[in-house]
Amino acid sequence: MQKKKVPMRKCTGCGEMKPKRELVRVVKSPEGDVSLDLTGRKNGRGAYICKSRECFAKARKAKRFERAFEVQVPEEVYDGIERELTEHEQ
Repeated sequence: MQKKKVPMRKCTGCGEMKPKRELVRVVKSPEGDVSLDLTGRKNGRGAYICKSRECFAKARKAKRFERAFEVQVPEEVYDGIERELTEHEQ
C-alpha cells in the first residue's frame, strides 16, 4: 500500500516548510481583496502562514504579503487578519 503524499507549504513569516494543514491561508481574490481563508478553498492566489502571531508579525514587518500578492495591502486588512488569527488560536 502506497503512502499518501502530504502537501507542504512555506510559511511567509518564518520561512519553514510545513504540512499544508498546519498553516493558515491568506488569499488575494481575483478582484484584489486580501483576506484570511480558514477553509483553504477560496478562489485566488494564496500565501501561507503559521497559526502564531510571531510569524504574522514577521511577515507584516517585512511586507511579505505585498511581495507575494504584488499589491499594496491596507493596514485594516492586516488588523483584521491579526484579529481572526487571535480568535482562531483560542
